[in-house]
Amino acid sequence: MSPATAPAPAAARHGWVRAVATVLTGLVVMVVLAALGLWAAGAADLPDGAFARVVVATVVTAVGGTLELSGGAGALARTRAGLTVMPLSVTLAGALVIGAGFLRPLRHRAVASAGELAGWAARIAVLWLLALIGLAFAARQTFAVDVGNGTLSDLTGLFDAAPKVGFTTDVPLTMLFGLLWLAGVLVVALLVAPGAPLPGRLLRFHASVRPAAHAMLVLLLGYVVLGLVVGLVSAATRGHVGETFAVILLGLPNLAWLALTLGMGATWHGRVDGPFGLPMPHVLDEILRTPDIATLNLRTLTDYDSGMWWLLVADVVLLPAVAFLMAVRSPARVPARRHALRLAVALALTVFMVCLLCRVSAHYGLSLLGIGDLGGGLSGELFLKPGLWQAVGLGALWGLATGFLGALPARPVRRRSRAGPQGRS
Repeated sequence: MSPATAPAPAAARHGWVRAVATVLTGLVVMVVLAALGLWAAGAADLPDGAFARVVVATVVTAVGGTLELSGGAGALARTRAGLTVMPLSVTLAGALVIGAGFLRPLRHRAVASAGELAGWAARIAVLWLLALIGLAFAARQTFAVDVGNGTLSDLTGLFDAAPKVGFTTDVPLTMLFGLLWLAGVLVVALLVAPGAPLPGRLLRFHASVRPAAHAMLVLLLGYVVLGLVVGLVSAATRGHVGETFAVILLGLPNLAWLALTLGMGATWHGRVDGPFGLPMPHVLDEILRTPDIATLNLRTLTDYDSGMWWLLVADVVLLPAVAFLMAVRSPARVPARRHALRLAVALALTVFMVCLLCRVSAHYGLSLLGIGDLGGGLSGELFLKPGLWQAVGLGALWGLATGFLGALPARPVRRRSRAGPQGRS
C-alpha cells in the first residue's frame, strides 16, 4: 500500500499530550525571554514584588492582549496614562515555537484533511484559551509614582494625593485577540512550511503561495539576525550592555522590521517628550525629541548620521536574494513577470503587517486641582506611527522590481537542477 493511500499514521491521531507540550513550551519560552529582557532593563527592582506581574503583562501584550492603564492621586488629583506597544522579540519567539509544535506531528505527510487540521488546531486553541485566561487575571498591578522632593511633593502630601498608576487586562479582548494571534500563527505556519500537508482542495495553491510566503519569512528572520549582529557589536564596542540586551530580548524585531521599511523609503512620524525614551538607537531618540511631530525616513536619518545609508544597501541586497529564493522554489514554467506580481503582493502584505505591529504609543500625565501636566519631568508622550499606505505602495513597487530581477538568474539554476540527475544517470 502506497503512502498516499495508506491509512492515516499515528501522527494523525494527535493527542492532548502533544497539544499541552506545544502550548507550554511556547509559553515558557515567551515568559523566559520577557523576564530576561525586563531584568536587563532593570525591572527586577520594581516595588511590591511587581516584577512577575509585569513579566506576565509583557507576554499578554506580545500575543495581542489588551492592557488597561489606570491612575489616581486622591480626591483632588488624577493621572492619565496609555500604552500601545508589542514586544515583538517575545511575540516572534512564541510564534516560532508554537508554529513548529503545530507542524511537527504533520511532517512527512503530503495531504491532510481539513477536519484533521481543524481538530489538531482546536486542541491547541482550547489549551491556549485557558492559558490566556490565567495570564489575563495575573497581569494586574498598581505602582506609586515617586514625585521627588519640593513643592509638588508637599502638595501631594497635604491633599493626600500621592499619584498612583496601575495596569489591568481587558479579559474578553485579551481572549479574543489572543485567539486571533494563535489562528494567525497556525495559518502562517501552514503557508510558509514547504513540507506541511494541506487539504486536497488547497494543493493547487502550494506552488503559487508557499514560495512567496516562505520568502517573506526568510526576509523577516534575516533582518532579525542582521539586527542581532548589529546589537551584539554595539554592546561590545559602545557599552550600555544592559540596555542593548533589553532591546534585543524585548524589541529586536520592532527595530529590524522598522529598518526594512525605512530602507524602502517609507516615512514614519513620531515624537518623544518628557521622561520617555525610545527602546531604540540614540539617533532615533534625537530625531524624534522635538517640540513638534518629527519625520523619520531615510533622508532625516542620513542627515543625522551618513552611515544610515546601510538601510538602503540592506534592502538592495536582501530583497533580490529572497526574490531569487522564491523563484527557485517555484515551478519552472512560471514567467518572470508572474514572479514579480507574486512578490509585490507578498511584500505589500508583509509591510502592511509590519506597520501595524511596530507602531508605538505611550503617554503619562499628572494633574492636581485641575492644573494639568504638573511635575515637569513626570509628564510625557511617545509615539511612532507609519505613513501606512505610502509604505505599502513602496513595498509593492520594490516587490515588482526585485521579483523580476530575482527570477532572471533563477532560470539557469533550475535548468541545471533538472539536468543534474539526467547527467548522472
